[in-house]
Amino acid sequence: MSKAKRLNEMIMMVNRKKRFTVRELAEEFGVSKRTILRDLQELSEMGVPLYSEVGPHGGYQILNERILPPIAFNEDEAVSIFFAIHALRHYISLPFDIEYESIIKKFYLNLSGDIRDTIDQMKDRVDFESVHQQEKSSFLKQLLDAAIQQDILIISYETSRKTSVRSIQPIGIYANEGKWYCPSYCFLSKDYRVFRCDRIRYVERDEKNDPIDLSNIKLRNRFSILNQHKETMEIYVELTKSGVDKFQSVNWPTVYLRKRDDGSGFIEGSIAKHDITFLSNYFIGYGENAIIKEPFELIERTKEILNKVLNQYS
Repeated sequence: MSKAKRLNEMIMMVNRKKRFTVRELAEEFGVSKRTILRDLQELSEMGVPLYSEVGPHGGYQILNERILPPIAFNEDEAVSIFFAIHALRHYISLPFDIEYESIIKKFYLNLSGDIRDTIDQMKDRVDFESVHQQEKSSFLKQLLDAAIQQDILIISYETSRKTSVRSIQPIGIYANEGKWYCPSYCFLSKDYRVFRCDRIRYVERDEKNDPIDLSNIKLRNRFSILNQHKETMEIYVELTKSGVDKFQSVNWPTVYLRKRDDGSGFIEGSIAKHDITFLSNYFIGYGENAIIKEPFELIERTKEILNKVLNQYS
């Protein structure tokens, strides 16, 4: 095994083991202890945070966070990764400890000069437009960690009407149109709710309630699972060509778009009854490019909202 390959595999091994001895590494790689000591010195000079302990029970351990082994990218891969990171600039809050500016600088400054020149020229020629996040979400990492560990959190949640304290068990977090959302099981309402992350003012771990098993519920399948025991109804909405163009960016697992040859179309599927008000407001945004045909409750709720808006101008 070449020295470069041995060092690369050694980085992965010490990351995995966290604590090890020179003898263990020598046996693993089939080299002498002297060679391993030289390799460890070289790893330390490369920035791997190693700490040694002397004595019969001594050895080495890796400090702080793990160091990833070096990965080689070709030019196209490097440019693609840069622009994937570059698209995050629209969000002032991310569920990671290191901010966007720190990530982009580390990646960009370690590229060769010609690749940086290519990126500099491309930044004025290609972009990924997104809605800019306006409100800061301070607890994204805590919410994400709780979703992964299936922990329960006590949150202070602020709406336009009041502020309430409740216990939630997050399923995950997602960004949509410049805002972060956290679908969760709410122990106060004893049902599943979606919380706007920028409206969460306080977070702490709930040690009193026992978590429920949400291991089979992910962001992608949550609709089909969570709506199994809820009252649903069939929806049918006619769309003009412009309406079809607008709806094509929507991803609702239980509602499907059907396009016609002339560019118009319709959507059909099932919706939860408690989503009536949300859907009424949503399709009002389509103006004359959407006509709700069913359910009757959705039509009536849309009329109520429109009449209320008209009364504001009378």
